Amino acid sequence: RGPAGSDTASVAGMEELLSRSVPPLAPYETKEKAPPPAERLSAEFVRYYRALEAGPPRAELLTRLARDFGVDHGRVAEFSAKVLQAREQQRELGALLQAEDRLRYYLNPQYRGLFQHLGRLEGGLRFLVELRGDLVEGLATKAVDGPHVKEMNGVLKNMLSEWFSTGFLNLERVTWQSPCEVLQKISDSEAVHPVRNWVDMKRRVGSYRRCYFFSHCAIPGEPLIVLHVALTSDISSSIQAIVKEVPPLETEDTDKITTAIFYSISLTQQGLQGVELGTYLIKRVVKELQKELPQIKAFSTLSPIPGFTKWLVGLLSSQTKEPERNELFTESEWQEISEITGDSTTETLKKLLNNNEWVRSEKLVKVLHSPFMRLCAWYLYGEKHRGYALNPVANFHLQNGSVMWRINWMADTSPRGIAASCGMMVNYRYFLEDTASNSAAYLGTKQIKASEQVLSLVSQFQQNSKL
Repeated sequence: RGPAGSDTASVAGMEELLSRSVPPLAPYETKEKAPPPAERLSAEFVRYYRALEAGPPRAELLTRLARDFGVDHGRVAEFSAKVLQAREQQRELGALLQAEDRLRYYLNPQYRGLFQHLGRLEGGLRFLVELRGDLVEGLATKAVDGPHVKEMNGVLKNMLSEWFSTGFLNLERVTWQSPCEVLQKISDSEAVHPVRNWVDMKRRVGSYRRCYFFSHCAIPGEPLIVLHVALTSDISSSIQAIVKEVPPLETEDTDKITTAIFYSISLTQQGLQGVELGTYLIKRVVKELQKELPQIKAFSTLSPIPGFTKWLVGLLSSQTKEPERNELFTESEWQEISEITGDSTTETLKKLLNNNEWVRSEKLVKVLHSPFMRLCAWYLYGEKHRGYALNPVANFHLQNGSVMWRINWMADTSPRGIAASCGMMVNYRYFLEDTASNSAAYLGTKQIKASEQVLSLVSQFQQNSKL
């Protein structure tokens, strides 16, 4: 048989597997009594899925599962009509609630039953996180697409949010004595400031440092999300001071510690994207640190500003269309910039930003300091997505109730930091007594709590740059 024949065979095999492993939705009347499908069918699904190659074969299976085993739209329409009927006829409340319960039952997609059974298997929860990881990646690369798949991704995310709620999570601290594979996983998953080597790793779990992760009772010892903390005497303004290569200080002098800096939070499992873990981890770690070091008075982050350079280059591009209009810099700033770059248009500046070359010129770094600080303040404070902060890191910490505290110039001079945010970083400060009210104000009225420094930079932006 040619390749076409084997494709047909594999599609038929896939359809047969799905119709065997996805349990049918039992009639409403017998929903409590429906026998669970044989455990071996769920296990067979796991084996089949894992044997498929990542990429198109898995995408095909996920697409079929979402499309052919979703909600029975006919039933939903039928029971929606019955709910309306019960309301119009003003029947007693019991009848209306019964009709609504029936409708709620038939709104469940059929594949939800499969996910439930998989979640009960040994190792099943870990498998579902993997499967959702494939879904998230597939949706990002458009390998899987369409309303059915997006719906299934949402259903699985909500199920994982229940299974991974705080009651099932364990907080674990990582030290140099932790198992080697845990240290390796922590090192591999560090997404913000990559770990260079074992000496670097030893430093990050050594004195004046804390590292914690959440694991789940069904997946013990496996880091799901990791938080790194530096214990300092003030609010840090440079990441290099925290992650630079220095010999670990042997003993910790607790008298010197007054501040906890959260400098990195990384999700290790793509399949848990959108499941609320980071907020709970920060809250638990704060409690842990308060117990261990009650003298800590300040809790703050030192956070990256991903996307700032890209946003800025985009602004410069929109200016190139009308070269006479310079709206980002004052006259004198633009004059100095043009003299240094030898170009009165924004082209050269854009190139220098795109290839990180601008930091090699001390003069340019000096001239750009002031305008970039106010542009960055505006990007964090003024640029919005649906009314909330456009920058995802800002949005995360503001939702948690922090204050946008301080923007730091040349705080991350690594190539990565220069490329992402022109070397700037920001502190989000957590005043524990205010986090609940700040969070409610941000989520409710989209108000951003910010310090004098940030607000003053924002007003400088409003005076000197016109967007």
